[in-house]
Amino acid sequence: MITFDLPRVREAHEPPEARGLARDAVRLMVTAKDSGAVTHHTFTDLPTLLRPGDLLVVNDSATLPAAVRLDRLAVHFSTEREDGTWLVELRRRTAGTTGPYAGGEPGEWLPLPGGATLRLLGRETPRLWRASVDRDIPGYLREYGAPIRYSYVEHDWPLSAYQTVFGVRQGSAEMPSAGRPFSHELVTALVSRGIVIAPITLHTGVASPEKDEPPYPERFAVSPQTARLVNQAEGRVIAVGTTVVRALETAALHGTGEVRASEGWTSHIVTPAHGVRAVDGLITGLHEPRSSHLMMLSAIAGEDLLSRSYEEALREGYLWHEFGDLHMIA
Repeated sequence: MITFDLPRVREAHEPPEARGLARDAVRLMVTAKDSGAVTHHTFTDLPTLLRPGDLLVVNDSATLPAAVRLDRLAVHFSTEREDGTWLVELRRRTAGTTGPYAGGEPGEWLPLPGGATLRLLGRETPRLWRASVDRDIPGYLREYGAPIRYSYVEHDWPLSAYQTVFGVRQGSAEMPSAGRPFSHELVTALVSRGIVIAPITLHTGVASPEKDEPPYPERFAVSPQTARLVNQAEGRVIAVGTTVVRALETAALHGTGEVRASEGWTSHIVTPAHGVRAVDGLITGLHEPRSSHLMMLSAIAGEDLLSRSYEEALREGYLWHEFGDLHMIA
């Protein structure tokens, strides 16, 4: 896996709108798999960088205001389980942000704002708890929650800053951020050029910014219509985000390698050892050192080309994280 040091100056600390840019005016680095060329663009150039007949697959999950703040702790609501319980992460509040919290005991009750009560049932992972709450969680979060924010984002931003134009199905703890730079005008320009856009749904859980843990099972759905468009695509299949790669590759895990309509839970991790079957390319943000997502990018681009691309991104001053710049591998 590629490794590098990420200077703080290369972190996006606020949305591009706060830097005087439109959503779709962030930078876009393009890595060409066939030639190995790395070129630099603005995201609004995307229609000219794709070809008629290419298929963009996007994630239509919308972001929840999934952080509930207490006096000394924050509760990050991650994933609703089939039995109605939730996976949650407890975080210690420190100096306007949060950090890891190792406390908590099975059976412990935590009072939440608005008179709600959360009960810890047991650990799901070293970091995540199974928990129950005496409220309807999506409705409760709309009233008392805020978007999850980590230390590199210095101020709170409204939930609208964490939504994408594709987000119509509520359920993600954190924004499927590769879709953020798309504006309605850009989507219209893409369709006018003959580029097809199709949705999947994958509700993202909470990230692990301190430990770079591999992703845990997340709920997803690939519709029959999207499966058919992927299998019959005239051009390249370009996933918008690592969540889309995960969903499509899960739907292609059976013997034929074609994408089948699927829904349920995926724990699939894309690695260079197994490669990809369903996608030809990827639009994504720039990922942190040692992130498990870099294995997925290496599976698509190859480790040497990916390493060279990241060296170029650092040299050219690209910005990392959910409010940063984008990278297309195709």
